[in-house]
Amino acid sequence: QVQLVESGGGSVQPGDSLRLSCAASGGTFSSYRMGWFRQAPGKDREFVAYITSNGGRTYYADSVKDRFTISRDNAKNTVYLQMNSLKPEDTAVYYCAASRSVTIVSGNYDYWGQGTQVTVSS
Repeated sequence: QVQLVESGGGSVQPGDSLRLSCAASGGTFSSYRMGWFRQAPGKDREFVAYITSNGGRTYYADSVKDRFTISRDNAKNTVYLQMNSLKPEDTAVYYCAASRSVTIVSGNYDYWGQGTQVTVSS
């Protein structure tokens, strides 16, 4: 059983940056692929970013490509999401998730955090 706890959310202005963290415990973190997802009010949960178990490959949704960066530190059992040039449409609850599979489909993720709110507003 893997427990995931996100942190780093907050309220920022358009153009600002935030870094989200997701700390894992209770499992072999380095064996899991990790993803970030988000859910805005009234919308379905959507994929944001993915990273392989060793951090060698990443994949992003088109809406965040070139603005967001996913990374991980397996020694610290933590995955990060650096978010730059934030826009109001990035407002959502952000979730990290762990999967044994190579996937960006939320239904294929095995473990989820509770989420952290990101609000981008002027």
